[in-house]
Amino acid sequence: MRTISKSSKLAHVLYDIRGPIMDRAKQMEDEGQQLIKLNIGNLAVFGFDAPAEIQQDMIRNLPNSAGYSDSKGIFAARKAVMHYTQAQGVEGVTLEDVYLGNGASDLIAMATNALLDDGDELLLPMPDYPLWTAVTSLSGGTAVHYLCDEANGWIPDLADIRSKINSRTKGIVVINPNNPTGVLYSDEVLKGIVDIAREFNLVILADEVYDKVLYDDVKHTALASLAPDVLTLTFNSLSKSYRACGYRAGWLVISGDKQAGADYIEGLNMLANMRLCANVPGQWAIQTALGGYQSIADLVGEGGRLRRQRDLAYELITAIPGVTCVKPQAALYMFPRLDPEVYPIKDDRQFFLQLLEATRVLLVQGTGFNWPHPDHFRMVFLPHEPDLREAIDRMAKFLADYRAKHSKQAQAAVEA
Repeated sequence: MRTISKSSKLAHVLYDIRGPIMDRAKQMEDEGQQLIKLNIGNLAVFGFDAPAEIQQDMIRNLPNSAGYSDSKGIFAARKAVMHYTQAQGVEGVTLEDVYLGNGASDLIAMATNALLDDGDELLLPMPDYPLWTAVTSLSGGTAVHYLCDEANGWIPDLADIRSKINSRTKGIVVINPNNPTGVLYSDEVLKGIVDIAREFNLVILADEVYDKVLYDDVKHTALASLAPDVLTLTFNSLSKSYRACGYRAGWLVISGDKQAGADYIEGLNMLANMRLCANVPGQWAIQTALGGYQSIADLVGEGGRLRRQRDLAYELITAIPGVTCVKPQAALYMFPRLDPEVYPIKDDRQFFLQLLEATRVLLVQGTGFNWPHPDHFRMVFLPHEPDLREAIDRMAKFLADYRAKHSKQAQAAVEA
């Protein structure tokens, strides 16, 4: 019997956030085991509800949602995104520069498909949100990862970026606030990236999905506001700031030198037309979300639930011997480091699979975010405080057992 194989285009496509460890977790749940999931920023399952006014507006407009919308999206939502972008200081944005999609991920895939030919290169942060690397590969391009330096607070290394640019480099992706590290970039760093993009005629792709999930009174600057003469695509959505992951409502805004990018924009329009339109009910939530009360501020401010849980997770995880972490300033994640001298891990996927089976705590290994060394992991701090304490306590005990086992092995090797 002839076997049917997957496309060769998928040979280098990985998305370990929902990969083999997640498959094992599902099997364990099917067996009746209860897990604490620290692997994915799915806010609803932890009791973070979308604002009621957004829910109601979508419900009221369901009778108007049975037909296709314009391929770029409904007028009211696009206008709201346009005004939001203009309020961020981004110049020259019109209604025609706004595209709505099934979440930001839909538009990220569309943008890379329209940009890359086989063999073209796209600069991506290391670590990255792995969807970017996956869609780059699926588009026929090559992901080239530039270093974000942990010793410098996970800030992009501008010299490393420059060293990796060649004639096939088409663009640079900037994830700010950053997933998975939770770091927010300064204006100085952003201007440095814009200068490089301008010098080498690169398209900037700015992933700013967490632009409102900010702690300690830090301020986010829209990258496009610093790049009025550089073609820039900015991606955002309702998923995180408005706790509406399942609504699949995102947007893409084009700004900067649109004349130079006219052919590329034509390609974006072709792809937008081919998919007919994005999910219409979710689009109705956008205007209300952007124009209404910004309840995310209550969650991230002093005493807010996200702020408290960020602080608690950081305190508990860094109290574990051999574990360090850059404290996140934004987003829903932290990216702790396991000291290789204390935890000599060779295969971090296998290590965190063992941790899952021993503790019933689900995490994602650092190499799943295209970090080259098996010494990091990403964790969310979304569970309620008792569950968060319990999860990190289980992790701490597992790591203590690992340290003790390694210590005995090392001692035996010395004696031998």
